[in-house]
Amino acid sequence: MSLPHVLLIHGYTGSGPGHWQRWLAQTVSEHGGMADMPHFSDPDQPDRDTWLRELDTHLEAAPTDRERVVVAHSLGCYLWLHHAAREGIPHVDRVLLVAPPAPDYPEPAIKSFFPAPLDPAGLRRAATETRLVVGDGDPYCAMPVAKQLAESLRIEVDVLPGAAHINTDAGYGEWPAVLKWVRSKTVPLSPR
Repeated sequence: MSLPHVLLIHGYTGSGPGHWQRWLAQTVSEHGGMADMPHFSDPDQPDRDTWLRELDTHLEAAPTDRERVVVAHSLGCYLWLHHAAREGIPHVDRVLLVAPPAPDYPEPAIKSFFPAPLDPAGLRRAATETRLVVGDGDPYCAMPVAKQLAESLRIEVDVLPGAAHINTDAGYGEWPAVLKWVRSKTVPLSPR
């Protein structure tokens, strides 16, 4: 069985050098998988509709002869929720939503993403399986809010102790557990 095609969706301001998403893209490619890590337009002033069009382009280009996996971080999770709420979208096999900010996070630059649709049926149309991973102590989303989000979406959630926003500031450059999930659906996900 071939390794999956992995589409990585970055969040607000992108996933800079040393971020686990970049490490994952490189590692998947080095091990015979395919990784697509698009740089969405104007990540410091993101526009939901622009990002949705760009996401559509990447999903349409994804091969259909292997498993298709999406791994979204931060604001990218909400991009996926907007995508999943639409009709007639391409179906992927698995989605991992990592460290979404709180739905009422007060950053003006990301206001076009809120309110986000919390549509469990849409998530099932968009992917066979969707899972949420959050970090305890995330400054952008309190744990009760993250758990409520998982409950509203009717998806499983893994809580990583002390992982905060699961980014480079929290020490997430290499993250072998996410690679294991991509390769073999190993759950629950564990900290770095």
